[in-house]
Amino acid sequence: MTTTSTTTAAQGYVSDPRNDDVLVWVNGDLVPKAQAMVSVFDAGFGFGDGVWEGLRLVRGRILQREAHLDRLFEGARAIALDIPQGRAGIEAAIDGVIAANGMEDGAHLRLMVTRGIKATANQDPRFILSGPTVVITAEYKTPRPETRARGLSLFTSTFRTSGPDVFDLHLNSHSRLNLIQALIQAINAGADEALMLDPRGFVASCNSTNFFIVRRGEVWTSTSACSFKGITQRAVIDAARAGGIVVRECDFTLAQVYAADESFVTGTLGGVTPVTRVDGRVLGTGSPGPMTDRIRALYEAAVYPA
Repeated sequence: MTTTSTTTAAQGYVSDPRNDDVLVWVNGDLVPKAQAMVSVFDAGFGFGDGVWEGLRLVRGRILQREAHLDRLFEGARAIALDIPQGRAGIEAAIDGVIAANGMEDGAHLRLMVTRGIKATANQDPRFILSGPTVVITAEYKTPRPETRARGLSLFTSTFRTSGPDVFDLHLNSHSRLNLIQALIQAINAGADEALMLDPRGFVASCNSTNFFIVRRGEVWTSTSACSFKGITQRAVIDAARAGGIVVRECDFTLAQVYAADESFVTGTLGGVTPVTRVDGRVLGTGSPGPMTDRIRALYEAAVYPA
């Protein structure tokens, strides 16, 4: 497989040696990173059976904490997974891992919940022996400044997102293989991230971020009918509308993307990140645009702590 550098990947970050010694929360215990392990019979490892959230720590506060926990517990209920710690216990665990690592800013946490350890490797949830498994990782991750300065390059994958009758992407599930396949295609094409269409051929999202375009002063993003419904995406929409910008959640085509004035993606780690190329085509001027900068400022003013 041909690979490109991760320095401009949508999930790329500045290497930080402090991450070598972080403590990880595993089922109530704080253990060194090198010792953080789960069983090979864990349902998450064998079958992607679980839900997760990515959290970002900025200036001592988890951004949009309540919204992330709402999605985690809603997803767990949807797959009949009871999180034994309850919401208060998970809140305490998040605070505990941050405190244990002495983190105050610039950290990214991943909260992972699986169905637990099984008696044997099969799909049937009735074979669970103990569970769920709950893991919280916390690492220092600062998005690379060159990514924001240059903008991302996207490649439209032949792999489509799925409808809720096939695989509901509103579930923040550990099962991400179709999204990874799309990303592999994009990497092989020399791009940073994959742009994905829905089953009808309209633009859905990228493989790990939500996608926006700017056309004639308006901002467009998909309806999320066939893609994940991002928390950062919603915060950006709300902040932009509060700032007087017209935002449309609508169907649009790849042809309309190619003719866009600007484009950007949103995600927990990177916030608002410009896109300057799609399928080798330069968007707008080929540089991050003024609307993207304005949207980022409105988003950060709305969700960042003072």
